Amino acid sequence: MPKTSARLLSLLSLLQARRDWPGALLAERLDVSPRTVRRDVDRLRELGYPVAAVKGPDGGYRLDAGTELPPLLFDDEQAVALAVALQIATASGAGIEEAAARALNTVRQVLPARLRHRVDTLRVTAVDRPESRPGPQVDSGVLMAIGAAVHAREVLRFDYSPVSAPAPGPGRVRPEGEGEGEGEGAGGRGALPPRRVEPHHLVTWGRRWYLVAWDLERGDWRTFRADRITPRTPTGPRFTPRELPGGSVADFITARFRGTTTATGDGVGGWPCRGEVILSLPAAEVLRHTRDGIVEELGPDRCRLVLGSWSWPGLVAAIGRFDADIEVIGPPELSSAFAQLAARYAAAATAPPRHP
Repeated sequence: MPKTSARLLSLLSLLQARRDWPGALLAERLDVSPRTVRRDVDRLRELGYPVAAVKGPDGGYRLDAGTELPPLLFDDEQAVALAVALQIATASGAGIEEAAARALNTVRQVLPARLRHRVDTLRVTAVDRPESRPGPQVDSGVLMAIGAAVHAREVLRFDYSPVSAPAPGPGRVRPEGEGEGEGEGAGGRGALPPRRVEPHHLVTWGRRWYLVAWDLERGDWRTFRADRITPRTPTGPRFTPRELPGGSVADFITARFRGTTTATGDGVGGWPCRGEVILSLPAAEVLRHTRDGIVEELGPDRCRLVLGSWSWPGLVAAIGRFDADIEVIGPPELSSAFAQLAARYAAAATAPPRHP
């Protein structure tokens, strides 16, 4: 019979592996008597593990959630996956960066040498693009409140600020009636009534967190910056989820951030400005540098390109980077934008240098 400590670890590993375990099956897997299983379960309970007894003809045990987090067991792949995920979480913008870094250090210290080596050889460094100001941080309590409403399919009420503002306190949501008349969520113009939405998805885009929801007052789909949300409690009634336009949350978000309500599905993705040109370049060369667009080969050194952008000047700049002869097919707005930028570049080229 294995030593008691080793047997307890084996029992804990089995309890973590599935929801319910018949007592007889546990005894068989551990090669002990049912009485020994009962004693070992009592020892786990003394150590803080919430092992519940399952009633029924066979009887059994279940590892339930407790008030504290007891030590856990992970297999090799789980331990490596956890360490990598914690490295990525240190740059999530979810207000958990410091906690993720501390958790990663804790996990790494208890990893066996062979696993620690695997984790150390896969060090993930998240580098943000340099910006004039740091990205907004979202309180983890706000994310939890939003996520809970999404999971429970309950109407969410919240104050929404037009400028990024901190939450009332760490992990805190605003109770009904608190802060009324203080101008929060109205940019200093007086209090606004809370927004009422049916929350559907909590998503990330460009290191920012957004709530995708059906706005009950406006009768339309909306996206809300999570760092501007101050949830109110309690939440509202339950609702039946509506069908999201575009077929998936990824398609919906992509289309919204490109200035349209639905994706076109033609490979250009519904950009507000879309144009067609012919380039004096091989299609294979253009395709290597085109993420969103359609490239059609017209000859060895000629291809058709359909591309989209936020604006017509932006589309012209994207096409001009190919450094090739360009023939504009349309629309007229694209030709006008080429003329506008051509005049601007010509003026810049002939202007005398100005010294500070």
